Amino acid sequence: DWYRFVLSYPPHLVRSYLEDFGLKPESTVLDPFCGTGTTVVEAKLNHMRGVGLEANPFPQFASSVKIDWRVDPDQLLALAAQIAEMALAVLAAQGIDDWHMQATGSVELRALDPEAQSLLITGSISPLPLHKTLVLLDCLWGHEGAPGYRHGLLALGNALVNTIGNLRFGPEVGVGKKKHDTPVVAAWLAEVRRIADDLRTVYGRPYPDCLVHLADARRLGEVIAPASVDAVITSPPYPNEKDYTRTTRLETVVLGFVNDRAQLRALKQTLVRSNTRGVYQADQDDHWIAEHAAIQELAAAIESRRVAMGKTSGFERLYPRVTRLYFGGMARHLAELRPILRPGALLAYVVGDQASYLRVMIRTGQLLAGIAERLGYQVVRIDLFRTRFATATQSDLREEVVVLRWPGN
Repeated sequence: DWYRFVLSYPPHLVRSYLEDFGLKPESTVLDPFCGTGTTVVEAKLNHMRGVGLEANPFPQFASSVKIDWRVDPDQLLALAAQIAEMALAVLAAQGIDDWHMQATGSVELRALDPEAQSLLITGSISPLPLHKTLVLLDCLWGHEGAPGYRHGLLALGNALVNTIGNLRFGPEVGVGKKKHDTPVVAAWLAEVRRIADDLRTVYGRPYPDCLVHLADARRLGEVIAPASVDAVITSPPYPNEKDYTRTTRLETVVLGFVNDRAQLRALKQTLVRSNTRGVYQADQDDHWIAEHAAIQELAAAIESRRVAMGKTSGFERLYPRVTRLYFGGMARHLAELRPILRPGALLAYVVGDQASYLRVMIRTGQLLAGIAERLGYQVVRIDLFRTRFATATQSDLREEVVVLRWPGN
């Protein structure tokens, strides 16, 4: 819980498949859509080697910190106390008290660079909390490389999302009640103490090394050795018109992981295309499913519905294409995955049915299973994980776990 996406899959689901797959301490478990690291953390806790890929830079950073248990918790707390003292001194000199609801003096508040600011959801953080965050961040950056620095930076990212900023999740990210002021240094220290408490339970114990790569899940061979993976447990994006980079935009931008639109565009190009805001003219992943009749029929049904409803916006015109690109990207991923799997490797893909594109039902699990079978995987079964009620269609949508086996060449 050092940092998690809203609606991430729960750790107990990962544990159940680690057990179901009969994995042993020497096994290597891969999560190619790592997100905030649930699979790699659970693998490490079970003395397995966890390997992750994540293309979004702040979640990749968070996951890599969440599997770093080499930091002495007392050193982390001492570093945090030193940084907090520096930040509070700077704020006090400006007439600002971290706990008071108003600045007690006249000070020009710091802000982000205008281009970076333009990337944020409007109103996602108020001016005074942002100023205090940037002061604290400067003090933290001054200790880059110190033991515990990365944990401190992650703590600030988590505090931004849950305490300092104005975000709400339901499940889409939006802006809730605006906080004109809120304690920032204190909120950060509370997150650091939570991390230190958790580190005390694992520090100094013999856990295997784990790794999370900043990489595109459709290009696995660039970072993972051939025939090195025993199991895959993952949850890829769903074809649901959700821009996953918006969910992490506040912490990604404020902490300097993305600074301008060019960097954001480059990031989106490394993601499987699951929404129209991440589709580009040069995209060609749809070639991977050009002969897959069920997906072509689905895309045609979405286009037919669009025409019948008279929907003519640029985004709506892209709905059929993003559907093809999504499943094409997943086909490309599964094809790239084959050489790095050991014969007999088992895979669990957590995916959900969707009706985001003009209420045309997308049976993601069934379609993904069909793609995998065409690529030489064996479909072991499709397990029901949970259902959720969709207000748009007034129906229950299934979230499923597609269980596959790679028989080997």
